[in-house]
Amino acid sequence: MTNRSAILTQADNARPLWCLTTEAFPAWLAKQTADIVRWVEAQAYTANAGSALLLPGTDGIAGAVLAIGDPLDAYSYAHGPLALPVGDWTPQDMADDAQRAALQLGWSLGAYRFGRYKASLREPARLLLAHPSAEVADVFAACCRVRDMVHTPTEHMGPDEIEAIAREIAAKHGASIDVHAGDALTSGNYPAIHAVGRASHRAPRIIELNWGDADAPHLAIVGKGVCFDTGGLNLKAGPGMRNMKKDMGGAAHAIALAELLMQRKAPLRITLLVPAVENAVGPNALRPGEIIATRKGVSVEIDNTDAEGRLVLADALARAAELKPSLVLDFATLTGAARVALGPDLPALYANDDAVASAWLQAGGEQRDPLWRMPLWQPYLRYLISGIADIANGSATPMAGSVTAALFLQKFVPAEQRWAHVDVYAWNDSDRPGRPAGGEAQGLRAAFAMLKNAKIVSPQAS
Repeated sequence: MTNRSAILTQADNARPLWCLTTEAFPAWLAKQTADIVRWVEAQAYTANAGSALLLPGTDGIAGAVLAIGDPLDAYSYAHGPLALPVGDWTPQDMADDAQRAALQLGWSLGAYRFGRYKASLREPARLLLAHPSAEVADVFAACCRVRDMVHTPTEHMGPDEIEAIAREIAAKHGASIDVHAGDALTSGNYPAIHAVGRASHRAPRIIELNWGDADAPHLAIVGKGVCFDTGGLNLKAGPGMRNMKKDMGGAAHAIALAELLMQRKAPLRITLLVPAVENAVGPNALRPGEIIATRKGVSVEIDNTDAEGRLVLADALARAAELKPSLVLDFATLTGAARVALGPDLPALYANDDAVASAWLQAGGEQRDPLWRMPLWQPYLRYLISGIADIANGSATPMAGSVTAALFLQKFVPAEQRWAHVDVYAWNDSDRPGRPAGGEAQGLRAAFAMLKNAKIVSPQAS
């Protein structure tokens, strides 16, 4: 589905490639031949970040300069695969392991194209690395997992297909998997998941995968898997519904993170929980004003059927908490309000534990995979008061929509349970180098960096 061949370990006649910041460019130029200096001066080239310059030689192209910004930001290199001609390129004068890792990831991300339904217009240029990082390759594969799943239309990425992906991962890594689907959700005490997905011709379900040593620190990862969101009877307008194939972006993140941790053999015990549903319209669709039960026993008044993601997460979070893990993380494309507040690039991070929040934010800075912490401001629970149920799933006010959604989820997490929630867009709204329009992994690389040594998951971490 995705081109993953842009990194080579051997090639003949690879051309040299210098990755240079604007500040480093003059020193490099001072070491070049007079012909190269004249060539550069004739084009008034100053190595502005995001640009590239081909260098002439007796047989045509002798090499190239790839102008970069932050040397440790993978996206600084992402323009390379399409800015340079098709062929093989080998980096020069790059001894720093962290910079080489950023180059490998950035080049890979820049070469990514979702090709299931449409062929790429051109092949990417290839990068020769004698010893590429296996960890970076696995991180890139996790990013591709998210992008590929989110890109795929709902017809080919419904609850059945998400379950199939989870089963494939479980088989590969020796994990156990259990699924409650359709009416089994009711007998299994997942009433909210059933209520949201019951109107679809494709059965709703909850997927539970377990992996790892029973004595290892226990991490639960939960992902919202609404495969398509019509809004239910509170039907979305056309523009708002157009990209709702991406409403399973939280599930894609959760699956990719769990798969990455298993692939890297992280010293963890992992439970992955994915409620996979389609929020459809039909004779038995969930109606505004209904009172529904939840796994935790909290009754919910349905203010708006388009606030369905928090309902399926309520049951999944309650199940996660029953297992008493050291840490629960959830990912969800939960609110448009988070995008209004922070835009498309910054996922909103909520956490009831300062150490977890700080660790994730620090990892985000180090990986150049940023998040922004938002407050679990308890006074805003007043917006979710119901006169006839324990809580409502929405309110009449548009204010603090992302905060109130997070507060709703917190209602289903015991106070003593360490928990963090990411309200993620999972989407690029425009084409940029390394960020093609469509599905995107956000906060994932930071999460892996935070979790891979299991320190933050340990009960002593708080």
